[in-house]
Amino acid sequence: MGTENFYQVLGVDENATQDDIKKSYRKKAIEHHPDKGGNEDTFKKISEAYDVLGNEDKRRQYDNQKNNPFGGFGGGNPFEDFFNSGYQTRRRTVPDTVIDITVGALESYNASDKTITYSRKHGCNTCNGTGGDKKTCVKCNGGGYTTVTMGTGLFTQMFRQPCNDCRGEGQVFKTRCAVCNGSSTSSDLETIKIKLPHGVDDGQFFKMQGNGDYNNGMYGNLVIRVKMAPEGNFEKSGNDLVYNAFLNLEDLSNNSLEIPHPSGSISIKIPEDFDTSKPLRVKSKGFRGNGVGDLFVKLFVKFKRTKNSK
Repeated sequence: MGTENFYQVLGVDENATQDDIKKSYRKKAIEHHPDKGGNEDTFKKISEAYDVLGNEDKRRQYDNQKNNPFGGFGGGNPFEDFFNSGYQTRRRTVPDTVIDITVGALESYNASDKTITYSRKHGCNTCNGTGGDKKTCVKCNGGGYTTVTMGTGLFTQMFRQPCNDCRGEGQVFKTRCAVCNGSSTSSDLETIKIKLPHGVDDGQFFKMQGNGDYNNGMYGNLVIRVKMAPEGNFEKSGNDLVYNAFLNLEDLSNNSLEIPHPSGSISIKIPEDFDTSKPLRVKSKGFRGNGVGDLFVKLFVKFKRTKNSK
């Protein structure tokens, strides 16, 4: 509010009675109320001034500090420092909607297209996203906050906090929408398509502007969080691509092993010293990120034994 004088805001003399202050406040509040076409900032200044001058104890402290040449208020608002430290008008924001998607190792390698279906809250069509008919909150006079005094005497501090009755909105319901019951939203399934980047990994986020839920008259952003999963016996490990090869007795008798690599089948030689504790490595056949990863082939022997008859 700057250095504006509360008495000047309400248009009363500094010797005005409490009744005069109350009458002037009511007149100006009606004249400048946003619902009557008035300016919202002016209405908040009027409410703030009356919140102090309309209370005899707060008014007495205001007068003492305003007239104190050592107070540093310069005849302006003595509570400005308290208000600025405890309450600031912030740009209205809407929470992001976060969803998880599962991405397979091959989908990551191939930079596949991904279709995502999620539940999204839209503005209710019946009430146009308002939730119903509202009126100005009586407790905060539409300001969305109340002033709290702590301490006594010269050690009093004042700060603002969101109004409990209207939750900081400045308005309360007269009647709620019969369809959304005041929530102002309705939920529907939304389907979108995205193209995954090559090498997308576990824990990565992607933000889509305006594709989130409807909240307080605005649509938020959609945040997509990636959860990696094995796919077709392939796994992702950093920049490396890992293939789990399950071999039977016939495979062990062959000289080579075919790997269905996503960029094309790869034939690798089965070593003479067969050791399943050590994976086979094919250089530069992994993911291309910060450098090029390798392909690792883990060997597993799996077959059904034939029982000997005695």
